[in-house]
Amino acid sequence: MRKALLAGVCALGLAASARAELVLFREGRVVKAAGYRVVGDELEIDVPGGGSYRVDLDRVDRILDDEVEVDETVALPLEEPGDTAAYDLSYRASRRPLFGTPYDAMIEAEARRANVDASLVSAVIRAESNFEPRSVSRKGARGLMQLMPATAKRLGVARPFDPRANIRGGAQYLRELADRFDNRPDLVLAAYNAGENAVDVHGGVPPYRETVGYVNRILSWWTPAGRSSSTAAAAAAPSAPR
Repeated sequence: MRKALLAGVCALGLAASARAELVLFREGRVVKAAGYRVVGDELEIDVPGGGSYRVDLDRVDRILDDEVEVDETVALPLEEPGDTAAYDLSYRASRRPLFGTPYDAMIEAEARRANVDASLVSAVIRAESNFEPRSVSRKGARGLMQLMPATAKRLGVARPFDPRANIRGGAQYLRELADRFDNRPDLVLAAYNAGENAVDVHGGVPPYRETVGYVNRILSWWTPAGRSSSTAAAAAAPSAPR
């Protein structure tokens, strides 16, 4: 149902220069918004043509900021094309968090619990919040791994600003996405950013500027199992938290 709804929205044929914001609800409804803002525990949605209304934020699955399609592509950092052995996102003791932060021990422990690559978890945190545990996005996403309230609720994260709880939920979500998308890191990251259904509709990384940039940024830091990540990690050492 939700996939069909999103497909219908994407099939509207918006002009390439237009900017659209899509609000995806947990029940599958997709709303095109002229703008939005978080007001306490609610999301105020601006209606195209004028007016606005509010909904409980925990009803919102995610918000896509940029529906403009771009020609950029995502390049996976593989040793050889088609080397599916490199798509191993499971936990390995040798795959440590990348950036040397105070949260490395938590990342390691929760990655082990979820059976997901700890270096990938750390790269996602770097992209999402720059290791700021109290971070709140314009969309209402919260904490180190920027969990939307609906996602946090589904994953059992009652305290999204608690670093361990947030990492636990985000690592579990990455594990779910890895299972769904056959350990393809590009698709896992795209789904974390834009949603699983957007990946399904487009048959790969959605051609959204925000999503393509997000995936490429993380893949510039993170390398698949079997390749050295020291150079990438050094180049991407985090600045002071925002």
